[in-house]
Amino acid sequence: MAESANDDKTPLLDLENNERSSNSETFNTRTPHDDIQSNEQGGINSHSVAEDMSKQIGISIPRSQVDKVVGGNVPQATPAENSDRSKRNKLKYVALMALVAQNASLVLMMRYVKTRPNVPQFTNSTAVVCCETLKLLACLVVVFFEVNSSFSAWIAHLHGFLVKNFLDTLKVAVPAFIYVIQNNLLYIAVENLPAATFQVSYQIKILTTAIFSITMMGKDINRRQWLSLLLLFAGVAIVQVNNSKSTEKSSEDMEQSAALGFGAVLLACFSSGFAGVYFEKILKGSTASLWTRNIQLGLFGLITGLMSTFAKDGEKILDKGFFYGYDYMVWSVISIQALGGLLVAVVIKYADNILKGFACSVSIVVSAVAAYFIFEFEITWAFSFGTALVIMAVYLYSLPSK
Repeated sequence: MAESANDDKTPLLDLENNERSSNSETFNTRTPHDDIQSNEQGGINSHSVAEDMSKQIGISIPRSQVDKVVGGNVPQATPAENSDRSKRNKLKYVALMALVAQNASLVLMMRYVKTRPNVPQFTNSTAVVCCETLKLLACLVVVFFEVNSSFSAWIAHLHGFLVKNFLDTLKVAVPAFIYVIQNNLLYIAVENLPAATFQVSYQIKILTTAIFSITMMGKDINRRQWLSLLLLFAGVAIVQVNNSKSTEKSSEDMEQSAALGFGAVLLACFSSGFAGVYFEKILKGSTASLWTRNIQLGLFGLITGLMSTFAKDGEKILDKGFFYGYDYMVWSVISIQALGGLLVAVVIKYADNILKGFACSVSIVVSAVAAYFIFEFEITWAFSFGTALVIMAVYLYSLPSK
């Protein structure tokens, strides 16, 4: 809760207001702060003057307050504080490098496992369920450490938020279901689009998130951000128009639909934008921590994921099994996708939105370069220009408002 302006007043300013109200005839515009500064210019010790004045007026001014008023010595950081700051800086850049690796590797590995020849294909919906399960387990572990690794406190915490406040938990059912749909759409998109094209096109989620932030939460975006959204739209349009020329030679013999892939990307971006803003709105009106909310999200994601999986692919699962087509590569994709959310949370904690946007931009470049070597992706001038516009848009949008 924000404090009132009166709470920010210092004792010296309160004193000045009292003197003005008690003696209007001898009104003096000079403040104790002015006297201290003039004495300091004359070579008098400012701290001594401030202490003498405090004795004369009968109040005690803390030394720290005097330092703030007269610009005295600022306490130097202790070795422990310097060490903590150094550790945070290291964690920040480690997390950013990990985020770049996660963003780039996830797309490349998803594309690889969906386009492998002569390999049994797993069911997309089962992979989404496994991903939601891993997310749920990871958040349960984080919350366990949040309550000081106490099992009884952990159980009480979960019971309080999941059972006693069940109606509050129901609020996340909507974004949970939408995230399940989004993750299924991502598999369809990456199956039909080259990895680099998908990575660039998926940045439309910035545009959709901005639209839903304005319409659902009344947020304002500045001119620079509008310009970045325009650049983003132009860049993605150029990449999509050039999609027929920027192809992967390694998957030319496979049956793919660029229209289906791009349609899946658009739907995934809109679902991502809506679910993200909806979830943010829930978080702002809740006392639950981010990780507790993610447990609620993962719980409903698991339930709705299982329901949609058996509704859509029930016969196939009963015939071939839930884990048909799974191998270490498929489990790697699921693990990287599940832990990606935790990684973003770490980046937000130790870095800022600018570095997060920079990491996203770098991952686009890394994906394109890696796709050139892994999938023999043809990088054209049009693709390069469109990608450059998208990278510029991502970075500009992430800059703080002045």
